Amino acid sequence: MSAAIVGWAHTPFGKQDTETVESLIVRVATDALIDAGITADQVDEIVLGHFNAGFSAQDFTASLVLQADPALRFKPATRVENACATGSAAVHQGVRAIKAGAAKVVLVVGVEQMTTTPGPEIGKNLLKASYLAQEADVQGGFAGVFGKIASSYFQRHGDQSDALAMIAAKNHKNGVDNPYAQMRKDLGYAFCREESEKNPYVAGPLKRTDCSLVSDGAAALVLADEETAKTMRRAVGFRGMAHVQDFLPLSRRDILKFEAGALAWQKALADAGVALDDLSFVETHDCFTIAELLEYEAMGLTKEGDGARAIKEGWTQKDGKLPVNVSGGLKAKGHPIGATGVSMHVLSAMQLVGEAPEGMQVQDARLGGIFNMGGAAVANYVSVLERVK
Repeated sequence: MSAAIVGWAHTPFGKQDTETVESLIVRVATDALIDAGITADQVDEIVLGHFNAGFSAQDFTASLVLQADPALRFKPATRVENACATGSAAVHQGVRAIKAGAAKVVLVVGVEQMTTTPGPEIGKNLLKASYLAQEADVQGGFAGVFGKIASSYFQRHGDQSDALAMIAAKNHKNGVDNPYAQMRKDLGYAFCREESEKNPYVAGPLKRTDCSLVSDGAAALVLADEETAKTMRRAVGFRGMAHVQDFLPLSRRDILKFEAGALAWQKALADAGVALDDLSFVETHDCFTIAELLEYEAMGLTKEGDGARAIKEGWTQKDGKLPVNVSGGLKAKGHPIGATGVSMHVLSAMQLVGEAPEGMQVQDARLGGIFNMGGAAVANYVSVLERVK
């Protein structure tokens, strides 16, 4: 074990009219330190995950974490960004600081406030996570990018509309039990499958229920080195981790393979010394339902082109052989960009120490896998977590 999560905090995701980026940061930073039983003066380093890209007028935000406690003043604080994987980039940077011996305690915060931005600007901001030199004119913004991916997948492997609707229905059903989720409503398969006034097509074969939600929210965690973690009331260690970056242009890769994501999974599982079958659950990046389908294949749950089998045979349901997104995923929980990866780590840690919300707890959870990606499988982060105390 190189580092462990010893404390955390998580706001509800959704429209947070009374909050600001600063207030969200302060709230979770304060609560995470309290949860860990750590005082601010014990923190050696601060890492903030904040995508922004036009969502916040305040673009220099690393030092806003210091607003949580005067004792954080003069601590090194860095903002990191890697598109939709920004949160995991922050977590992994914190772990690396501990592995390098540069810090014993690291405070990691992820935040985004998106809903105060007008709709057309939201699409424009999110499209910045694509290769604008070639993809700036894609209709429908980033949803259009994944709409094209879904259309191409259907052409190669057949119409997967049933499978996508089943993924959406699964994640919405799971989100009902997550008190942090933006949408806590079991929409059902029929609603997700059929086009309607409330569920129109958005891009290509993707309907509204195939797309994650525009959200505000924040999450934070406290990382500690092995010796410090032993003194804490509970600790969740990083058994394995990997970060794999791919080309930004879609034109330079076969986008239906998520090759860099597959490599990240292979590296992280090898680092952990475990197989996919050893995992108790996975939190994966379902920014769109087609992404979750492709991620089944990338993680090695099914062979290429056969991802639908995992959802149709119930493997990824809460009571299946590998529960996926028992939190509701980005689909139901929401996707405040900079907070997403941190949220995944917080909710996975809660699972592993038996502190997940009622109805959301995976029975006898021992090992958890996390996959967070930025762009269309450009920035790929995998963590394998286990309880160590």
